[in-house]
Amino acid sequence: MSAAPQILVAALGNLPMPLTRHSLGQYVLDALASRLGIRMSSDRKGIVGRGIVTLGDTPVSLILYKSKSFMNVSGPSIAEIYRTSVKSPNAMIVLQDSMSHKVEQLSVKLGGSANGHNGVKSIISALGGEQGFYRFRLGIGERGATDAATFVMGKLTPHERAFWTDEGLDRVLDEMEVIVRKAAH
Repeated sequence: MSAAPQILVAALGNLPMPLTRHSLGQYVLDALASRLGIRMSSDRKGIVGRGIVTLGDTPVSLILYKSKSFMNVSGPSIAEIYRTSVKSPNAMIVLQDSMSHKVEQLSVKLGGSANGHNGVKSIISALGGEQGFYRFRLGIGERGATDAATFVMGKLTPHERAFWTDEGLDRVLDEMEVIVRKAAH
């Protein structure tokens, strides 16, 4: 029997600003940890949880990580845990907010540019230009007449929070299952 594939899930956000659209990645990571029974604990540069879980019918060694650095400079700490764990870009999933996607929409992409997202830019830079990791783009909708900074720092609605801890989290887990199946073969 081969070893369980190892997957790193890194969440973008700003720890001092929970429940904002900008920290949706970290909100979803917390919901993921709760659903899978993974205990999160603080270390020097971030908050990390580790566990062997089963996604679908595949056992996986899962590492969950939130940087203590602000999102736009979180790349170095994410790169550090990446280098000491999975070491393969397609074994890393980054949970990020996305104004390019409708509210409550999940879009999964492997590789490509940062598409203007400063947190993803920071990760790519810290990885020396490596772009081959998965992005789980969590839709927060378009800002309308509000400026981008004000919009992304706005609080998630109770409906959005409920969605991402239930149906949205189910979608995230379904997509993770697809990635784990690929990694196991």
